[in-house]
Amino acid sequence: MTKWLGLDASDRTALFIDGANLYKTARNLGFDIDYKALLVKLGEASRLVRASYYTAIQEDKDADYSPLRPLVDWLDYNGYNMVTKAAKEFIDGAGKRRYHGNIDVELTVDLMSLSDKIDVAIIFSGNGDFRRVLEALQDRGVRVIVVSTIKSSPPMASDEMRRQADLFVDLTELENVIARKSTAPRKPVAQDDEDDYDDEYDDYDDDEFED
Repeated sequence: MTKWLGLDASDRTALFIDGANLYKTARNLGFDIDYKALLVKLGEASRLVRASYYTAIQEDKDADYSPLRPLVDWLDYNGYNMVTKAAKEFIDGAGKRRYHGNIDVELTVDLMSLSDKIDVAIIFSGNGDFRRVLEALQDRGVRVIVVSTIKSSPPMASDEMRRQADLFVDLTELENVIARKSTAPRKPVAQDDEDDYDDEYDDYDDDEFED
């Protein structure tokens, strides 16, 4: 029987999800993530210590509401440790209001703080800024699995992350397990020079995360 992500049942694992990066990766590939299925599968394949999801939240000052709130609340009630921060508002060169938030520091701190309690760190992000912390984890004896993709245009997984990881898994290889099956497949999104993501998610339907 093939081991999922190469994991042993005795492995102490922790899951770290760079929310904005994973959302954009899955969007580019044309499917949504089934976060419940991901949690269940990891729990079956290993001794899951913690599953954390990191994101900046865009709060609408006028409506006192964030389009991400349904997702954040659902994950919070369904087994995920939520790490959030307020996104900062700015005006771009075209005069359009945008939001930007960076959770790299929070994710890095948590990776290192759990390094003596886990055998494997599973990181859903292709962000090359994390390469050095991957190296530091490996120096402490932690095996690092990176999940992203090279099958989007441009590739979401940086060369630095792919080279540093003990195992790189393309997200497309997990689609049959962790893709949401209750919604119609999305059309993959082509990237262009005008795609200024800035950690801002598309609006979510409130009922998308109901049990």
